[in-house]
Amino acid sequence: MNLFLESVRSALASIRAHRLRSFLTSLGIIIGVASVITVISLIQGLSKSVSDQFEGLGGNGLTIRPHNEFKEVMRGKINYLRFEDVEQLRLRVEEIRDLSPVFSPGFSEVRFTGMSATAQVMATSGSYQEVNQRYARLGRFISDSDNAGARRVAVIGEKLIEDLHLPPNPVGQFVLYGNEWFKIVGVMEKRGEIFGMSQDNYMIIPFKTGQSLIGNNTRPQLSITVAVRDLTRLDETRNHIRSVMRVAHRLKADERDDFEIESADQIAKSFDKLSTTVTLVMGGVVGIALLVGGIGIMNIMLVSVKERTREIGICKAIGARSRDILLQFLIEAVTLSLLGGLLGLIIGYALGIGIAAMIPDFPPAVVPWWAVALSVLFSGGVGVVFGVVPASQAARLDPIDALRYE
Repeated sequence: MNLFLESVRSALASIRAHRLRSFLTSLGIIIGVASVITVISLIQGLSKSVSDQFEGLGGNGLTIRPHNEFKEVMRGKINYLRFEDVEQLRLRVEEIRDLSPVFSPGFSEVRFTGMSATAQVMATSGSYQEVNQRYARLGRFISDSDNAGARRVAVIGEKLIEDLHLPPNPVGQFVLYGNEWFKIVGVMEKRGEIFGMSQDNYMIIPFKTGQSLIGNNTRPQLSITVAVRDLTRLDETRNHIRSVMRVAHRLKADERDDFEIESADQIAKSFDKLSTTVTLVMGGVVGIALLVGGIGIMNIMLVSVKERTREIGICKAIGARSRDILLQFLIEAVTLSLLGGLLGLIIGYALGIGIAAMIPDFPPAVVPWWAVALSVLFSGGVGVVFGVVPASQAARLDPIDALRYE
């Protein structure tokens, strides 16, 4: 232990004696670690933000939507869910606690006293807020009686209040959509932005009202979100829904599903998997800088061995063993590398926060503990790998030849 502590003291003394050279030597490590931490913090911050968007659904919802492959769409073959599918699921799948059909005519113009805005219009039922865990902040949500009577009522998002210059509490106001007036009965809770796009720029109308507006000749892109009674039977419920949908769509045994069933946690897991892949790829690319930094450390340490040849000879002459010399130079290389890694860690964290703050609506940077541990271990490993050669060279020096070296 005394030998180890003395080697560390000697390494720090050598680094202090040659501050500029030590900094330049560690520059490759600093840049490499800073780059890795910056990239990881930005990607992980984005991943956390997206995952939080699905957190409210709790993984207990299943969404059925049409399955369309790009090449099939290009050929003009587009699959749709049918309005009849809603009743089939409601009647034949007992595991479903509630369901909410949703279709959107798309982004349309909404007007209010001379002001106009483009918003996503969605038609759904009163069960939407329970199934999706999204509730009205002001007023109320669409009721079953609104849907049964196809009333011209609407619930809007916060962004629409801003775009149309509506009063802070717009409940009771009327907006124009599709040449018809809709009475605002509620305002939904704010969800914020993701990828720079507002999640509050929408208007919700009753499902049957939406059907009456599009007519019988238009087939909307319908999706159905369901809440299951028993979370432990989620897979069983999924299989039951699949069998009912296949029968309803008259699919033969050898035909593929023309629909897909996804859960909220599946979407979150898919994004997590994607972000992990991107993190590994980007981390691997910028990690090349660490190898460059390691080579720089090895070169400088080789120069240091040459400069301190007589010092090594004196140490061996007074009893230092080869392994003592090896340990001294190896610890110096590792210390140099670790200091560079820690400095790079601080710079990378600061850069991640700064870049995230400069990009509009970008989520805050997040540095996971494993990234910190990996950076420290990797930078230390670089010091070991690239410090072995110079340290071995110093340990193998003959004391007599070393004392004669000029």
